[in-house]
Amino acid sequence: MREVEIIGFKRANLGRAEANRLRAEGNVPGVLYGGDEQVHFYAPAIQFRPVLYTPEACFIKLNIEGTEYRAIVQESQWHPVSEALLHVDLLQLFAGKPIKMDIPVRATGNAIGVKNGGTLILKNPRLKVKALPKNMPEVIEIDVTNLRIGKSIKVGQLPTDNFEFLTSSLVTVVNIAIPRALRGKSAEELEAAENEAEEEASAE
Repeated sequence: MREVEIIGFKRANLGRAEANRLRAEGNVPGVLYGGDEQVHFYAPAIQFRPVLYTPEACFIKLNIEGTEYRAIVQESQWHPVSEALLHVDLLQLFAGKPIKMDIPVRATGNAIGVKNGGTLILKNPRLKVKALPKNMPEVIEIDVTNLRIGKSIKVGQLPTDNFEFLTSSLVTVVNIAIPRALRGKSAEELEAAENEAEEEASAE
């Protein structure tokens, strides 16, 4: 799993006025949960860019005045107008304690259905996963090479390796949309059209 270092400082004073002052100086107030006690801290907002301004998942190495913690983002709060980051809640990681994260999905391979005119649609770009920190995947890769027009892959069809999906097994992750010219066709007609397209491609 990718790891991003955040260097922060303990908050001497709590309260809205102090939080607003920190934000005005380009910092983000936050709280680290999950340990023996809550840790109130602040860190420069720019340090959170590789954590929150990307679809990729990651762990955080939080360094607060020399004390290091491993953590994940539990919640982030944003300004409704400026979309500036206002507050971050982090959850401390422990080696033997399972965690839950939203992990991005990546489709691999060149789908047969796309070659034959269909459109690949990623219905759920992130899936909720539960695992020990050491087993948490950075990305869920789905091989769509054999996916045909009108077909889909559901969560329950995906392999797992020392982790479990919390997203329902019935949820569609990716599918091949039927092109306009083939809409209304039966499954048999779609398959026949695909076979014909494959034969034409092979003959070229």
